[in-house]
Amino acid sequence: MTKTDTTEPEKTPDAEAGEGAAEAEQKADTEGAGQAETAADTETAADAEAAADTEAAADTEAAAGPPARPGGRRGRKTRRGVVVSDKSDKTVVVEVERRFAHPLYGKSVTRSNRHHAHDENNEYRVGDVVRIQETRPLSKLKRWRVAELVERPEQV
Repeated sequence: MTKTDTTEPEKTPDAEAGEGAAEAEQKADTEGAGQAETAADTETAADAEAAADTEAAADTEAAAGPPARPGGRRGRKTRRGVVVSDKSDKTVVVEVERRFAHPLYGKSVTRSNRHHAHDENNEYRVGDVVRIQETRPLSKLKRWRVAELVERPEQV
């Protein structure tokens, strides 16, 4: 018996090579186009990401410190403390306590600093709770000024 009922026509070796090459070329075109599109998408995504990073950096720089005041100054540090001495003229010594967790053991630790603060009218007394604000150097030790009275203890 001979095979006469084949569905595909017989192909010559040259035709087979030609078709294979055409199919391979078509695949390469399809894959290459897919890669090109992917590369283009990647570049577009990278450009968008870079632009977003630039905008974020600009926002970060603008918000790096406290907002500028009308005179162009940055915000100044403020602390709350207790007046421990008022013996000097126009100066009070304010003790500021801060609490934080110990970095290794986690236990609450209290540390205190004593700041010499300017008191223009000699109005603050020992025991007053005041808010002090950072300022330019006023003397050898004074770098703070009393901003406001927070609480005055009752006289006994």
